[in-house]
Amino acid sequence: MTQPDICVVAPTVRKPGFIREYIENARANGFDTDRLHVVLVTEDFCDKESIRATLDELGVDGKVFGGTERYDWYEQNGIGDYSDLVPAASHAETSFGLLYIWANPRFEYGVFLDDDTRPHDEFDFFGTHMDHIGSQKEVEHVGSDEQWVNVLYQNVDEHGLYPRGYPYSAMDETVRTETRRTDEIVASQGLWTDVPDLDAVRILMDGDLRGQAQTRTSAGDFTGNFAVSEGNYLTVCSMNLAFRREVVPAFYQMPMDDNEWDIGRFDDIWSGLTLKKAADMLDKTVLTGYPLCIHEKAERSTFSDLNNEVPALELNEHFWEALDKAPDSASNYFEAYEEMVSAVDAYDFSDYGNSGFIDLTVEKMSRWLEALSALETGGRTA
Repeated sequence: MTQPDICVVAPTVRKPGFIREYIENARANGFDTDRLHVVLVTEDFCDKESIRATLDELGVDGKVFGGTERYDWYEQNGIGDYSDLVPAASHAETSFGLLYIWANPRFEYGVFLDDDTRPHDEFDFFGTHMDHIGSQKEVEHVGSDEQWVNVLYQNVDEHGLYPRGYPYSAMDETVRTETRRTDEIVASQGLWTDVPDLDAVRILMDGDLRGQAQTRTSAGDFTGNFAVSEGNYLTVCSMNLAFRREVVPAFYQMPMDDNEWDIGRFDDIWSGLTLKKAADMLDKTVLTGYPLCIHEKAERSTFSDLNNEVPALELNEHFWEALDKAPDSASNYFEAYEEMVSAVDAYDFSDYGNSGFIDLTVEKMSRWLEALSALETGGRTA
C-alpha cells in the first residue's frame, strides 16, 4: 500500500463535504489517493465527528483538528509555548497545517484548499500540481516596471481585475514577458474561475455589496502557466496551492484577525511574498496557472471584509518593499526567512498607519523559526 506523501490542509467551519469532490476528481483521473493525508482544521463549535465521518466514508487517510485537538497536538509535540502563532477561528490556521507537515517528514508535499472551492472536471487536480512540483517547465516569465505581476494579467484588458493584496501603487504597470525554462518549481498556484479573489475596495468598485463581485472569471480568462520573473512579486492565494515541504520555514501564514489592530485577510498575501522572495534567493520558481478551481464564495457583507482589510491597506503597500531589502541569495529557507525578518525589522514603517502590527509580525516570524527548530529537536529548542 502506498504511504501518504502529500498532506492536504484545509480550514473549514462551513462546508467540510467539499473535500469529496477533490477526492472524486483524483479517482476519476487515476491519481493514487493513498498518497493523500487530509488535515481539516476546524473549531470545537463545529460537528467534528461528522467531519471525521466524511473522511472515513471517502476512505482517505486524515485527521480533524478542532481547537482542543490542536492544543493537545502542541503539547504532545513540545511546542505548547508557540500555540499563539496560529490564531483561532482564522484563515491563518493553515499555519497549523504547516507545523503538522514539518513534524511529519514523510510528507514531501503540501496542498492548501479552501472549503468554498471545487475542482474543474477537465483538470486532474492533484496530478497537475504534482507534475509541476520539482520539475522545470518552458513557460512565459512575466515582470513589470512596478516589480509586481497581476496574476490575472492574461485577460486583464477584457476584465480589468486586480486580485486581493495587489498594491494600488503598482497598478497600470507595463508588463514584460519572455518564454524560457524555469528553475526548479517549489510551489504551484492554481487560479480560480467564477468569483475572483478581490479585496473589498475592488469589490465595492465592481458594484457588489455581498462580498463577491459582479465581474466573474471563466476558464477562457486563463491561457496557461507562467512564472513571475526574479525580483518581481505576486499575490499568492492559498485556496488552490501545492508546495514542497522544504519551503515551510519561509511560508508562515501571518498572524491575522486575533490582534489589537483588527487586521485580517493578509495572511496568505504576505506569506506569498516571503515565499516568492525566498524562491528568488534560492533560485527556485513559483509557478502560477493550472489547475483551475471553481471559487463559489459565499455571500457576506463586503463592508465586513473592508473592516478587516482597511487597517493594513497602507502597510500592504510597503511590506513587500521591506522584504525586497533582504539579500538576493541564501543557502536554505531558514536562512532566507531570517534575512527577511531582519529586513522587515530594520525597515521604517513609523509613518504608516498601525505600524505597531509590524512589531508583532516580526516577533511572530522569528518565533515561527523557533517553533520549527523545536519540532526538529523533539520539542527541545536548539
